[in-house]
Amino acid sequence: MILFMLFMVTTFNYADRAILSIAGTAMKSELGFDAVTMGFIFSAFSWAYVLGQLPGGWLLDRYGSKRVYAASIFIWSLFTLLQGGVHFFGVLWGVPALFMLRFMVGLAEAPSFPANGRIVAAWFPTTERGTASAIFNSAQYFATVLFAPLMAWLTHAYGWSASFVVMGVAGLVLSMIWMRVMHSPKDHPRMSPAELAHIRDGGGLVDMDQGLAAGKGRQVNRGVKLAYLKQLLSNRMLAGVYLGQYCINTITYFFLTWFPIYLVQERGMSILKAGMVASLPAICGFLGGVLGGMISDRLIKRGFSLTWARKIPIVAGLLLSTTMVLCNYVDTQWLVVGVMALAFFGKGVGALGWAVVADTSPKEIIGLTGSLFNMFGNIAGITAPIVIGYIIKQTGSFEWALVYVGANALLAVISYLVIVKDIKRVELKPLDDGGQPYKKLSGVES
Repeated sequence: MILFMLFMVTTFNYADRAILSIAGTAMKSELGFDAVTMGFIFSAFSWAYVLGQLPGGWLLDRYGSKRVYAASIFIWSLFTLLQGGVHFFGVLWGVPALFMLRFMVGLAEAPSFPANGRIVAAWFPTTERGTASAIFNSAQYFATVLFAPLMAWLTHAYGWSASFVVMGVAGLVLSMIWMRVMHSPKDHPRMSPAELAHIRDGGGLVDMDQGLAAGKGRQVNRGVKLAYLKQLLSNRMLAGVYLGQYCINTITYFFLTWFPIYLVQERGMSILKAGMVASLPAICGFLGGVLGGMISDRLIKRGFSLTWARKIPIVAGLLLSTTMVLCNYVDTQWLVVGVMALAFFGKGVGALGWAVVADTSPKEIIGLTGSLFNMFGNIAGITAPIVIGYIIKQTGSFEWALVYVGANALLAVISYLVIVKDIKRVELKPLDDGGQPYKKLSGVES
């Protein structure tokens, strides 16, 4: 039930990010902006999302996942709903209003994935964590499968604003359901002692949120010490993971933002058809995402080291993602969709970054660590839409845009093979009250 809720909330999370890619073509005509302006509007979400990561992680470590996540869902859904009314501002103010509302959605969504990482670390043993992380992460593909056809139909039948209104109202309802059903492992009313022991003995951090509601607990005092950031940023393994996530998210944001427009402008599909067709690669991404997590956990159970159990599906999947460049050499619509589906399947297999975060984060600041990881990864949400927008404007086509996205997949492979030597939990050096590491003393001095 916990994993199902993470899956559903993440589905809405990504659906609300992607509404603009479906409604964008109709909005361009009504509000009158070009590809570069569209790129900046696409990036508005990620500017705020990146800026909100560290404060979001601090809030999670301070107040726990349940309450912070509920507030996040409610606020981002409210701003999604409000985007349906930007046409009332007219052509002059509609674009700035849309940019600001997208910015606020990004700010509100900032704690979501770090919260997912915290909840998985608390609820799942190490040998089940890869599959659990892959399932909630695969919701990004399921969001397209489920909602792209719905949003395309709403845009076609009722106009683009209907998509924002429907999704916003649904999200507000979801935030109330979350508060009712979500609990930490020790507080869940249906938790048996045997299941709690299974989670704890397998490496689940079942005590993570204990006492946070009252503002108590050692995790709170240690979690707010931003001096730990220096230790995280100087860790070679984490640097490689951050770079890899940036490159993987470049692929994600291409599919979330420009892919439906690519189908309309470059391949001549209608908005309705593009919405339907966009769900096919997403189905493959969803299947690849679940399969990648299952393969990784199976490798651990068969005796592979944690390092190679995570690396093998990541590297293999991302190499498969580079095949999207082949779309530049084919003209048939069904073949283009097939190649994109294969590339998206590979990206799904390789998207195990959140499992790696759960494996490596220091237990004292897992929210802050996940936020730092998500911050670096989602810089791609700023750069990718804008870079692709400029490429399209300068070249008049998507050919070099696909090369740019494929090159990022290859760079992620290099990062995991060359920079990330071992995958293991980071041990923090203890700090004194001034935020400085304790000096190592000899026996006599001690």
